[in-house]
Amino acid sequence: MWVHAAQRLGYRCVVLDPDAQSPAGAVADVHLRAAYDDADALAQLAQQAQAITTEFENVPAQTLRALAQSRSVAPGADAVAVCQDRALEKAHFGRCGVPCAPHAVLQTEADLARVSPTLLPGVLKTCTLGYDGKGQRQVRNAVELRQAWRELGGLRCVLEQRLALAAELSVVLARGHDGSLVHFAPMQNLHRDGILALTLWPAPDVPPAAQAQAVQAASAIAESLRYVGVMCVEFFLLDDGRIAANEMAPRPHNSGHCTIDACDCSQFEWQVRAMAGLPLTPPRAHSAAAMLNLLGDLWGPDGVPPPWHEALALPGVHLHLYGKTEARRARKMGHLTVTADRADDALRIAREAARRLGLPLSL
Repeated sequence: MWVHAAQRLGYRCVVLDPDAQSPAGAVADVHLRAAYDDADALAQLAQQAQAITTEFENVPAQTLRALAQSRSVAPGADAVAVCQDRALEKAHFGRCGVPCAPHAVLQTEADLARVSPTLLPGVLKTCTLGYDGKGQRQVRNAVELRQAWRELGGLRCVLEQRLALAAELSVVLARGHDGSLVHFAPMQNLHRDGILALTLWPAPDVPPAAQAQAVQAASAIAESLRYVGVMCVEFFLLDDGRIAANEMAPRPHNSGHCTIDACDCSQFEWQVRAMAGLPLTPPRAHSAAAMLNLLGDLWGPDGVPPPWHEALALPGVHLHLYGKTEARRARKMGHLTVTADRADDALRIAREAARRLGLPLSL
């Protein structure tokens, strides 16, 4: 999606990805098939590209630092490094004055023994390499905490207190080299098994005051990192009306995919503009939107795809398939966005599309 946005603006694109079936590599002008720390491939990338970005936060920060010695890299390695470690991330939220869930960092058996009872029940998360529900366990008591920590390999983890939530939301913003900053109106999100299932835009159940707080908090985080590019910060809306930061992503985000069809400038074009030093213009939404994630679970046992034609018969339905060759359980294969004049109409049509596709989702 980013490559398509860059090509529409006339840029040629080089993708470094070890996957021979890389969806981005398939549509780029050049696909360098190599590991993210391959010295020769990085040298080729630096030779062919004037500006470089990363599509997900698990690219080693050291790789970005090496590339930044000769090329413009956005976001920078220091910002990505913060996002790669939940403990560093939460500490950074605190320095920015942004509240998050009460938590503790656990690294040893002794740390487990010192956990405050107030943090239970909670969610145990590995500090690194966890996303889409991976590397996470729900724990109700100290016994389950110890067992879950061992199941996760005794890795350094963060234990977060389970909060009473009214809703989940995210803020997608972009910051330029010149410090200019723009943001979309907050999105409201519904997760299933730790994976985003539904995004509603604009957020129907998040009060304006909470939306404003989230935008202010996300902007403060971006400013503190001298961030360049698109960033998403996910928040919890608590039952008492307060917000708490959950995590941030140094890239265009799943919840922002609806901007492709519902806005005059998508999050992917913002990323291109930020990298190229082009103006970042405030967005104009022309439609309300509901976005459904399409996971590999929808495909039949023999890889038979769902009945797309039935969903596409509905008004305002936009289908985006990513070109991944193998459908696996919980793997994001694409998304479907419904645009409408009113948010409730978009949700109504999304519910019907989900029914026709066999999405096991209660909306």
